[in-house]
Amino acid sequence: MAAKIQTRTSHHHCHGHGKALKRINELSSSMSARDIKFVYSSTDRPKLKSPHLVCGFPGSGYVGKLAVDHLIDELPAKHLVDIYSGSFPPQVMIKNDGTADLMKNSIFWWQSAGVDLLLLTGDSQPANPDSEYALAEEVLAIAEQFGTHQVFTLAAYITGVFVEKPKVFGTATDTETVKEFVSHNISMMDSGSITGMNGLVIGIAKLRNMKGMCLLGETSGYVVDAKASKAVLETLLGIIGIKVDMTNLEKRAKDTETLIHTIEQQMLAGKGGKPLEGQPLQKPRDTGYIS
Repeated sequence: MAAKIQTRTSHHHCHGHGKALKRINELSSSMSARDIKFVYSSTDRPKLKSPHLVCGFPGSGYVGKLAVDHLIDELPAKHLVDIYSGSFPPQVMIKNDGTADLMKNSIFWWQSAGVDLLLLTGDSQPANPDSEYALAEEVLAIAEQFGTHQVFTLAAYITGVFVEKPKVFGTATDTETVKEFVSHNISMMDSGSITGMNGLVIGIAKLRNMKGMCLLGETSGYVVDAKASKAVLETLLGIIGIKVDMTNLEKRAKDTETLIHTIEQQMLAGKGGKPLEGQPLQKPRDTGYIS
């Protein structure tokens, strides 16, 4: 069966003559920066019961994306829809089988006796604010169709330093959810901002009367950080009450540890210093948050 394609195109106002209007209409079917195209799986739409939406957009350290990709692989989740946008970088991604595909975001679904999930992963975030808002609205509209009430985004909490055991920081769109952070060992954020889609999605979710929560794994921001991903994913699984085999992510986390150790040794060698045992790393005062 052929995949189903839907297109959202913003309307442009034009004061030109008939030929100009005709040309614009011809162009409207092509991909532009203001288009979002949906290619749904050819299988029947699932019937889900108030699924949680969990988003792992690519960002610093790939913290959220690694976590959601691991979930998709291990559950395993089934494909629902690919989302293409002219606001994604103009390039194709080469896959393991040698084929190429435009950059996209994808939503997968998973169903169980107790918890249903919608899982979003992506190759890129949109390149401009207008497109970020548009994509966030469309993603939440899809989730709304399935009855989603709770939205999670997984992101990175940038410290600029390497840590042995990453903390998980969090913010939510309602005070009742924030009060639950203590029981899940989540450090409440009380200042700063979350840039990009990981912040925007929970902000717009609030306007749509959904609950939103962002979980951020502590990371240096210098490496692809599977340790931070593992910390964030374990926290999420504790909140939603499901279990997943973490073996593959644990292997990647150990690879991250090895890489960090190598970088630290190179930095120390460059300075002519020696490692100091048991010395806590100081957190910079102006910590930034990035998604």
